[in-house]
Amino acid sequence: MRVIAGEWRGRKLLAPKNDATRPTADRTRETLFSMLASRVGSFEGLHVADLFAGSGALGIEALSRGAAHCLFGEQDREAIDALRRNLATLDATERADVRAGSVLGLGPARRTFDLLLFDAPYNTGAGSVALDKLNRLGWVGTDSWISIETSEKEIVEVAGFEAHAERKVGKAKVTLLRPA
Repeated sequence: MRVIAGEWRGRKLLAPKNDATRPTADRTRETLFSMLASRVGSFEGLHVADLFAGSGALGIEALSRGAAHCLFGEQDREAIDALRRNLATLDATERADVRAGSVLGLGPARRTFDLLLFDAPYNTGAGSVALDKLNRLGWVGTDSWISIETSEKEIVEVAGFEAHAERKVGKAKVTLLRPA
């Protein structure tokens, strides 16, 4: 697993050795960031939340492309260790905030995020549930972009959000949403 573009292009990322997390495949990340780039334009200065972060590949990709800051939410201990090692190796700890614990346990936001990336366990609906809760807690702004990665057959529907794009990549599906 490698960073696809930006400042750290080609740099290797560690993934946890256990089966508790499923890293987003390089091809899926490439598709997601291509979809986002055509809509968001530059990632420069964005505030990003990588939720169900695992090794942090999605948030690190955003940082590599110029995002100002990324909050990472993850509960698996081995994944958190890999995430912290990845951030340290890239000298990115100053631009990151790692929250250890359930995404559903996150409290009210101190600010809205420009981009929220959800890569919850497949076939659970957890990404949609988390988005609904975090929206009520002030994490989502009127101009926020949201990505939810699911299995190819899952349907993403969250009250108050409109799907703007959807792409299937292998067994994964990426859905981009905006507040309605």
